[in-house]
Amino acid sequence: MDLELLRERARIIRELRNFFDRRNYLETDTPLLAPDLIPETSLEVFESPWIPPRGSRRGEEKLWLVPSPEIWMKKLIARHRVNMYQICRCFRNTESRGRRHSPEFTMLEYYAMDADYLDSLRLTEDLFSHLLKTLPGGAFPGKIPAALRPPFTRITIEGAFERWAGFSLAAKAAEGPPAMAAEARRLGLDPPPDLDTAALYDLIFIHAVEPSLPRDRPVALMDYPAFVPCLAKNGPGMVKERWELYVRGVELANCYSEETDPGEIRRYFETEGRTKEQNALVRHRIDGEYWKIFLPRAGEAPFPRCSGTALGVDRLIMVLTDTSSIDGVLPFPL
Repeated sequence: MDLELLRERARIIRELRNFFDRRNYLETDTPLLAPDLIPETSLEVFESPWIPPRGSRRGEEKLWLVPSPEIWMKKLIARHRVNMYQICRCFRNTESRGRRHSPEFTMLEYYAMDADYLDSLRLTEDLFSHLLKTLPGGAFPGKIPAALRPPFTRITIEGAFERWAGFSLAAKAAEGPPAMAAEARRLGLDPPPDLDTAALYDLIFIHAVEPSLPRDRPVALMDYPAFVPCLAKNGPGMVKERWELYVRGVELANCYSEETDPGEIRRYFETEGRTKEQNALVRHRIDGEYWKIFLPRAGEAPFPRCSGTALGVDRLIMVLTDTSSIDGVLPFPL
C-alpha cells in the first residue's frame, strides 16, 4: 500500500469514529479472543489455545478468535442499554484470499437502541452521506460517483429472485428442495442431490441474483427468507427483518432487527450448535447459558429493542478509493 492510500485509509476510519462520536454512541473495545462463540454454520473460525506458564496447575484452555464482536457487545447492551459501536479486527477461516476476502479483516459493528432494521438503514445512509462530504478532497477530487450516493435502492429478496432468477422464492421454497433444485437446473446450475432449501437458495443467489444487482446505485437487499437461520426478528410473510448492502457489486454490510426473545435465542443456539458440532471444520465451545442475558433482571428492564449492523471496513475503503482488490487497501495483505 502506498503512503497516500495509507493516509486515506486512516482518514476514512477516523471519519467513521467521528460520525458515531457526534451521535453519542459509546465506542467499545472488547476482546479478540473468546472462550465460546455464537454458533454460525455459515462460517469457520480460528482456534488459538492459551497455554499456561510452566509449573502452573492449570491446563491448556481453548480460545477462539472472534469472527465479529457481537458476542461481547450484546453482553454490554444487556448491562448498559446504550447505543454503541466498535471498529476491530475479526477473523474467519476457510475463506479465499485476495479480491474481496481476507482471513483477518477490520469490521465496524454498531447497535442502535429502540430501533429496527429500517432505522439502521437510514442511519447507514447518513453514515455514507457523512463520509462522502468529508472525502472529496481525497478520494473524490471531482464529482462523487452516483454508485456511492444515498439514498440506497431497496429491493426485497423476493423481488430480486423474481427479477433475476425468474421465479418466486417464497412459492418454490414452500414446495421444497425438488422445486428449488429444478429452478437451479433451469438456470444452468448443477446442484448436488442432497442440498436442502437453504443451500439451494444460496447457490441460486450467488450465481444468478448477486451478479445481476445494479451497480449504478447502492443496493439494500431487504427481507431475507426465514428458512435461512440468523439472530434477526421474524417479519411478516416468513421473512427475517434483515438487509445487506451492496455497493458497486461488493457486499459491504449486514443488518438485523435483533432477536431479543430469550426462548428464540435459546432455540437458535441449540439448533445451530448441533449442526455446527456435526459439520464444522473447527469446532468451538458454545455458551448454553447465553440466552439468559436476554432475560429481565430484578428491578431492570428486559434486553432492549435494538438493531445491529456489521460493516466491512476494508471493503468500504476499497469501494471509496476505487481500488480493485481488498489486498490493495490492507497495509500488509496476508
